[in-house]
Amino acid sequence: MVVIMDSDTASFLTLEDGKKLVKIARSAIETYVKEGREAEVPKDLQEIFLKKRGVFVTIQSYPDEELRGCIGLPYPRKELVNAIIGSAISAATEDPRFQSIDESELDKIIIEISVLTVPEKINVKDPKDYLREIEIGRDGLIITLGWSTGLLLPQVPVEQGWNEEEFISNLCIKAGLPPDAWLGEGLEILKFQAQVFSEEKPAGPVIEKKLTKSK
Repeated sequence: MVVIMDSDTASFLTLEDGKKLVKIARSAIETYVKEGREAEVPKDLQEIFLKKRGVFVTIQSYPDEELRGCIGLPYPRKELVNAIIGSAISAATEDPRFQSIDESELDKIIIEISVLTVPEKINVKDPKDYLREIEIGRDGLIITLGWSTGLLLPQVPVEQGWNEEEFISNLCIKAGLPPDAWLGEGLEILKFQAQVFSEEKPAGPVIEKKLTKSK
């Protein structure tokens, strides 16, 4: 069992923090879908919600848990609460892979948020060493080569049952690159960790996901 923590303990979120953020994300989606406006930022938030953090908001259908939208900010450029609100609205209405969520779906989706650590470049002498530098169930990855870029959250290889090579190959595919592009030159691969909080059912109890390394 892998517990995902930020190395900066001051930025570690409790389950209660996660519940509040998921509630904020759902409220942002519902307000925008129903009223066409951005939800107001809650008042009197603790300092941890005002720190700049990278985030992703994932929306899945319920109960089949099919992806319905996923958008975020990989780098800490916005205060956490604003990043959550903006990403939630974007995941619901701007993911180019899906139609915008409509009001009839609001009680048929579950909300998941991922709060990221700052991505750090993986430095290797031999590209094959990337496989030793990443850990399934702990790391998310970003790849950049020229104008091509792709990101996979840490929960993705766990959910798909990938090993390290499958993870990094699918990362390349996500960026529109050949699956073996990571063995070439001129690219950059970064890793990050995340705390992941998810509803168990629409507007239901929220849990922190503990990611188990695939066998």
